[in-house]
Amino acid sequence: MILDILEKARRYQDLHKGFAKAIDFLSRPDLQELPAAKYEIDGDRVYAMVSREPGRRKEDALLETHEKYIDIQLVLAGTDEMGWKPRSLCKQPAGAYDHATDMQFFADEPDAWIATQSGAFVIFFPEDAHMPLISSGQLHKVVVKVAVTPG
Repeated sequence: MILDILEKARRYQDLHKGFAKAIDFLSRPDLQELPAAKYEIDGDRVYAMVSREPGRRKEDALLETHEKYIDIQLVLAGTDEMGWKPRSLCKQPAGAYDHATDMQFFADEPDAWIATQSGAFVIFFPEDAHMPLISSGQLHKVVVKVAVTPG
């Protein structure tokens, strides 16, 4: 898991083949104005989802993990109190892994909370269970999905 501000995102672009394209998208000058939708960046290898939605309460959320994609979650407005726990320590699966959605949920409690404010991003790798969208207010976010195995 990585937490940083967008201005320093380029330092991570060499960690994965798809990160440079993801960071290019997140650096668009019109990012704040994009409508809530899915945006293709590099086919199904790198794509973004822009959302504007109300946050949820901790007790109404579950930890989630992905096997096929790395998440780069950038907060554009609001504060997302994201929960985190190493996937290897999750002991309470809330259903099986869903290949179609690339998600598995866990009912475990997060080990840490990450107050991610506007202009900051978090990178969650497959070994990072995370609980996003925790906020008492409205959130405006971009989540870029980067395929673990570049095609």
